[in-house]
Amino acid sequence: MAEKTKRSITIDAPAERVMGVIADFDSYPLWVEAAKSVEVLVPGPGGRAEEVRFVLDAGMVKDTYVLKYRWAPDGMSVRWELVSGEIQKAQSGSYTLEREDDGGTRVTYELTVDLTIPMIGLFKRKAERVITDTALKELKKRVEG
Repeated sequence: MAEKTKRSITIDAPAERVMGVIADFDSYPLWVEAAKSVEVLVPGPGGRAEEVRFVLDAGMVKDTYVLKYRWAPDGMSVRWELVSGEIQKAQSGSYTLEREDDGGTRVTYELTVDLTIPMIGLFKRKAERVITDTALKELKKRVEG
């Protein structure tokens, strides 16, 4: 069974603003360095995307893939699963938001990726940690900036 990589960060903004940035896929290329293009393929209820295509270029890792999203009714979490990918055969992930007493938001990102190419588990987990850490730092910068 694949292990999940789990990372958290606190962002100095209300949860609604954080989730608004997460859900604004059209803006990802402006603040997610590796995202070369992002396209909502299937809009979902309430203005939240249901399926999204990503073209990613993170140096040595390049991929085009489609994710299917499930948004929590309370607006405090989102989960996704891989629909199709070039080098990924599976991806599942989530963002979970928790309101902090000071008005900030604790964001937890969980990610599991399985590639079509063999990779030693240690290297895979390290890559997932880099992906989650980078994503959280870029999200924090976008929301607070």
